[in-house]
Amino acid sequence: MIDMSQLLALDLTWESTLDWLLGAPLKIVVTLVVAVVARWLAHRAITKAVEASISRSEASREKRDHKRAQGKPALVASERYRQRTLTMGSLLRSIATIAIATVTALTVMALLGIPLAPLLASAGVGGVALGFGAQALVRDYLSGIFMILEDQYGVGDFIDTGEAVGTVEEVTLRVTRLRDLDGVVWYVRNGEIIRIGNRSQGWSTVMVDLPFSYQEDVDRVIGIITDAVSRMKDDEHWGEVLRETPSVLGVETITAGTVTVRVFATSTPNENWGIQREIRRRVKEAFDREGIAGPPLPLGGNGQHQI
Repeated sequence: MIDMSQLLALDLTWESTLDWLLGAPLKIVVTLVVAVVARWLAHRAITKAVEASISRSEASREKRDHKRAQGKPALVASERYRQRTLTMGSLLRSIATIAIATVTALTVMALLGIPLAPLLASAGVGGVALGFGAQALVRDYLSGIFMILEDQYGVGDFIDTGEAVGTVEEVTLRVTRLRDLDGVVWYVRNGEIIRIGNRSQGWSTVMVDLPFSYQEDVDRVIGIITDAVSRMKDDEHWGEVLRETPSVLGVETITAGTVTVRVFATSTPNENWGIQREIRRRVKEAFDREGIAGPPLPLGGNGQHQI
């Protein structure tokens, strides 16, 4: 045990204790308080910037669309921009937190008298080793950041990643989750995606080939098809997803006993399949009303000559 003489030898007085408290401990407390305040200010500034960006985007969209009804594409684009902005805001807040925490830890260690040179040298070597070992992970995150910044695709888009084709269900900085037409869920690392085919950006193409008998009058059939598909633009549902009235391009192919006429149109993203089915249904009903004969049934074999 330490006796009184040893305590006196330590020269512990109120003055020395106060000097010690006003030294390193007070500086450490001030450093921590400054770090907490700096983090709060940084997060607040980032949040305000994100909210302002979303507000400007919504105001711009409302100003652009105030003379026309706001359709599904405009709302989807606004939601995509909102999700992308919120994701980047979360990323910036995480970066700010890590940077402030790192500077604060180094400052506290310096105030405690811990030599930083060996620590920084060890951290540098460890960082290099970690970089070599986790370079795939770093590539995934960097690819995810640029993917979000460039808005290459988002939730709800139908994309082709090369290995998997399907609808995007979730996008993170590391992986993209999508579901294909068979219902299979694919998890694709962002760093492994070399190219992306996005079928949901801007507009989709509608292409329908309609066959009928070679014996029918082509001009009459084209007139019937044109009348059937042109009414879709006036339909309450199909008029919203069609960007233009479907046009009949003319005769596409002539095979043994069959003439094929092609119909072309453009639609909002991912609505082309439904429009194709509706065009076929309407033309089938029009053919039945006008007595237009369909293509002859195949007799077997594949020796048809195509022009």
